[in-house]
Amino acid sequence: MIQITLPDGSKRDYPGPVTVAEVASSIGAGLAKAALAGKVNGLVVDTSHLIEKDSPLSIITAKDADGLDVIRHSTAHLLAYAVKSLFPEAQVTIGPVIEHGFFYDFSYKRPFTPDDLAAIEKKMVELAGKDELVTRRVLPRDDAVAHFKGLGEHYKAEIIASIPANEDVSLYREGDFEDLCRGPHVPSTGKLKFFKLMKLAGAYWRGDHRNEMLQRIYGTAWATKDDLQQHLRMLEEAEKRDHRKLGRELDLFHIDDHAPGLVFWHPKGWTLWQGVEQYLRQVYRDNGYQEVKGPQIIDKGLWEKTGHWDKYRENMFVTESEKREYALKPMNCPGHILIYKQGIKSYRDLPLRYGEFGNCHRNEPSGGLHGIMRVRGFTQDDGHIFCTEDQILDECIAFTALLKKVYKDFGFTKIIYKVATRPEKRIGSDEYWDRTEEILKESLRRSGCEFQVSEGEGAFYAPKLEYALKDALGREWQCGTIQIDPNLPERLEAEYVGEDGARHRPVMLHRAIVGSLERFIGILIEESAGALPAWLAPVQVAVLNITDAQAEYCGEIVEKLKKSLPNQDLRVIADLRNEKITYKIREHSMQKLPYILVIGDKEKAAGTLAVRARGGQDLGVMSIDSFIELIGRDIAQKTVSESA
Repeated sequence: MIQITLPDGSKRDYPGPVTVAEVASSIGAGLAKAALAGKVNGLVVDTSHLIEKDSPLSIITAKDADGLDVIRHSTAHLLAYAVKSLFPEAQVTIGPVIEHGFFYDFSYKRPFTPDDLAAIEKKMVELAGKDELVTRRVLPRDDAVAHFKGLGEHYKAEIIASIPANEDVSLYREGDFEDLCRGPHVPSTGKLKFFKLMKLAGAYWRGDHRNEMLQRIYGTAWATKDDLQQHLRMLEEAEKRDHRKLGRELDLFHIDDHAPGLVFWHPKGWTLWQGVEQYLRQVYRDNGYQEVKGPQIIDKGLWEKTGHWDKYRENMFVTESEKREYALKPMNCPGHILIYKQGIKSYRDLPLRYGEFGNCHRNEPSGGLHGIMRVRGFTQDDGHIFCTEDQILDECIAFTALLKKVYKDFGFTKIIYKVATRPEKRIGSDEYWDRTEEILKESLRRSGCEFQVSEGEGAFYAPKLEYALKDALGREWQCGTIQIDPNLPERLEAEYVGEDGARHRPVMLHRAIVGSLERFIGILIEESAGALPAWLAPVQVAVLNITDAQAEYCGEIVEKLKKSLPNQDLRVIADLRNEKITYKIREHSMQKLPYILVIGDKEKAAGTLAVRARGGQDLGVMSIDSFIELIGRDIAQKTVSESA
């Protein structure tokens, strides 16, 4: 007798071993039809899985998160099935589930084309329509290697050969296609209905640039047609907001093959950059940070002491001079400790807060570069707080409050808080980890923040807080962080003189609010769809004349506006071109300017302005002083009258 316990606590008895599918059928025909997999003792399994002892069981359907993963995993195999059907000489490699979908890598004699992609998707629809049964079998490792070698699938054979010799491997078959896989899979291809292939890309075998470049096909799969359509609409909107596209259209920056992974900032883009940097610099001053600046190139010996030379050498740009090896700094932390060590520090000096807009360089693989979001040269709003362990809690509370205000000023109100806890490989006692993890959790509780726990994702030396932004499309961007680090001060022998007159090691808190300024500006551009708030907009106001008769008056307005606000020059331009006013309005609207001022004979005679706000809003005619009050309030409150 086998007893199955269902999620509602009810129990069902069966005379002997029973499959997940049989349990679903015994509950009801509807559930049997909807079942995609099962969860037995917390493990997701196929519906054909045989339960041989008393167990808890959940029937997984498309409504469950696990069910969606099974759909996506199975659709990746359907993709491989379709590719092999159309291109028999192609070799299959790996095809995992990723966020919102899946990909599969192939080796083929020529590049796939967009037409190929359309044909593959059509074939997938055809194969899914056959509703072919998906079956599983198990082979000893060596037999599986021989099997795939016999099929000419050398990549699969290599993958299996890396598995320990005493392990069996599972294979899944649907129709004429059989693939290596741990599973689970949907019961039949007919369960796969709502999918779309998205794009082609290149990927190195096993992620190593020294290996062959494979062809990667990305796809998305969903439980319902509505979910798929909603996702495609979101992607369409994301494409409109793509910072690379908007960077070109708004003349902000470009990336050039002469300097891959590095950014060429145009005048408007650099104005935006300076707006972000100067704002953060004021945040430093207002919150007790002393701004410092470390060198770009530092001797190899320091990186050996910190451990970066052994663990991070491949990602560092190195150079040599007079038979000494140096590296461009990939982070600012060691430099800040060297600054801290100049002169004797007392417990009275702590907490000591350093901040730097530090230029860093990391030799990221070219395939991972992405506009200004993922680059090789970037600037961090990097801060380090040297403190005692007793001061960590207060510093974390203060930092979270500061971070909330900064994000709000940039237009982000949805923040996701995560505590990353001890990884498997770590230093320090369990008592130390218990204490520091609790400090971080308590700091968020006292800050009134609900938080998630990211088990095992802390640094090897201590836990950390991570702050992620949720944007207008629901995407998450991890930006801010504060990390506890007793390790680096120990390695570089940082000290302070305690109240007892003895020397002690400070704790170092690594903290960043926006992280990489390049990446954060990319996020801002996508969040606003290029319609940046007035306080950040590279050009805040354009003054347009209707005829040449108003040109002189327009010039007077521009000069008055530029100097109209205390402690800030308005960024104003005049467009006096001999073009139709409708053309000029449309052109500046496309540039997403916050305000456009139109000047005709009536406005000139009355000393007024016809004001248009972003989004086509006609604010009517007003005096110059009224407009100065309007835009001054807009900038001071860090708001924008209307989105694009």
